[in-house]
Formats: sequence, structure tokens, C-alpha cells
Amino acid sequence: MKQYLNTLYVTTPESYLFKDGECVAIRQEGQVKGKIPVHTLGSLVLFGQVSCSPFLLGHCAENGVTVSWLTENGRFLAAMNGPVSGNVLLRREQYRQADDATASARLARAFCIGKIVNCRTVLRRTARERPHPELSEAGNRLSQSLMRLKQDLPLDVVRGIEGEAANTYFGVFRHLLTEKSGAFTFNGRSRRPPRDAINCLLSFCYTLLAHDIRSALESAGLDPAVGFLHRDRPGRPGLALDIMEEFRPYLVDRLVCTLINRGQIRPEQFKKTESGAVRMKDELRREILLAWQNRKQETVLHPFLKEKMPIGLLWHMQARLLARTLRGDQADYPPFVTR
Repeated sequence: MKQYLNTLYVTTPESYLFKDGECVAIRQEGQVKGKIPVHTLGSLVLFGQVSCSPFLLGHCAENGVTVSWLTENGRFLAAMNGPVSGNVLLRREQYRQADDATASARLARAFCIGKIVNCRTVLRRTARERPHPELSEAGNRLSQSLMRLKQDLPLDVVRGIEGEAANTYFGVFRHLLTEKSGAFTFNGRSRRPPRDAINCLLSFCYTLLAHDIRSALESAGLDPAVGFLHRDRPGRPGLALDIMEEFRPYLVDRLVCTLINRGQIRPEQFKKTESGAVRMKDELRREILLAWQNRKQETVLHPFLKEKMPIGLLWHMQARLLARTLRGDQADYPPFVTR
């Protein structure tokens, strides 16, 4: 099984990362704040004005450590990877099936099933603790969407069902929150830019998830840019977004709601720009990154493989299961679902 490696997030402005022997060293305000052995790292994520030495970048490339650059607000800018891993025949098969409407629809249907099942699970868990008619009705509508996906459907129909299910889910998302002060409100998804604190948190954590899944796909030898549900668009990691659909409700949505419901996030930790966008302050960003890392270290049972593993390994397993499906080693791709 793949070893679970850490991700190093650097958020302090003007930080400088450099190679010190076999370690990644961090210099801030003229002082070395820490050193981390490169063999313990899977990736580096740098926010804002953080720079790296060329020698460190080369060392990361040689050791398979992905380096990603994001804006201070979490928008992805660029990534650096070492030599492409995996069998070229696997990627050629990925491209062939992405160009085949029937094959794309079959895989897209699996991704959508995983997403909708996990959305329904989130709603049903909340409904058991705090019964609400809108939650029950939304859960029933998601069940109807799943029934429709049991049959072979054209790709556009699959995408339409996914869109309807997402509208249903986010239409009752506010009922997942128990915070009563009214400081956190949710009136639907707003992305670029996020218009409220909850959308700000969701978008930031989705970016973190996309980074991790993109790295997992690269490690499995797949091209993260060529998806099946998300079609080709310059600069968009379509396949990473495909796999993300299974994990959005299970990991990101539950984490954001838990942090808010427990009172771990406060309204004063956000700021609103002149354009109306809501941004996190530096202190909150560090807290979210810590919560994210802690969540990934929790152990769960993989529903298909029947093995216990850290949550941070789940998308690596899904990437390998997808690779097996594309190669023809198994008939269907099993999406990650929770009960």
C-alpha cells in the first residue's frame, strides 16, 4: 500500500524555502524556523508571497514531491511535478475512453452515484439528529436521482441529473448548521468570488482537496486534466474534479459544518473586500489547514477494499481503482461511498 506522506503548507508571507542536505528548510525574518526531511513529504503548498530556491525545486522533482503555488486566498496558480509517472499505455487508454461518449458516460455515472450517495448520507445523518421535513424531502429526491442513474444514460443526461442533485443538496444545506447567532448564513453556492463566510470556507477546502487528488492521480500515472464528467477545458484538472465529487460532501462539507457548529470559527476571522468577496484572515487560514491535516489522519474502512486506512489515502486508492478500470482489470469503477 502507498505510504501516507505529509503535505507542508506555508502561509507566512516572505517565507523562503531552501534545500539543506536532505531536508526542506524554512527561513522567516532571517531565521531558520524548521527543517523537514524531504522523504516524509508528499507535496508543498505555498500561499502568497512564498519563494523557493532552484536547488530545492530540483530536489523535490527528483523525490516526487509536488510543489503548488496558490494565492493567499487559496486560488490555484501553478504546480510543479517531476517526471511523469505511470505507463504511457494507461494514459493513452484514458484519452481513448475520454473521447468515447459511451465510456465517458459510464464513468461519469459512477462519479455521480458516489457524490449523490454521500450527499444523501450527510442529509440523513442530520435528519436523524435534528428532524426537519426539508431534509427528509431532499433525501427522497436524491434517492430518485440515484434510481435514474441505475440505467445507462447519455453523458448530457448524467450531467443534468448531477446538477439537479447539487441544487437539491445545497438548497437545504443551511439546515446542516446549528449556529444560532445568525452570523453564518448560507443562501446557495457562490464561487468566484465567495459572497459569505461559508462559501469562502467551502471554496478554500475544495482547493485543498483538488490539490491532494491531483497529486494522487499523477502518482497513479493518470492525467488529471482529462476527465469524463468534467470535459476538457484549458487549465482545468477535469479528472481531479471528477474524483472530487465523491469526497466533497463526505470530507469538506462535513468538516466545514462541524467547525462552525462547534464554535471553532468566529465571524471576526473573515474580512469583506470592496468587491463584496469574503476572505479569511491569516489566523483562520492556519486553523483550517491544521483541521484539514488532522482530518486526513483519521482512519476509516474503505468500503470496496475492506481495508482500514487514513482518510488521506482514500483518493490514492480511488485513483488506482480507476486505473485498473481503464486497463480492463476490473469491469466497473467503484466510487467511494459512506453509509
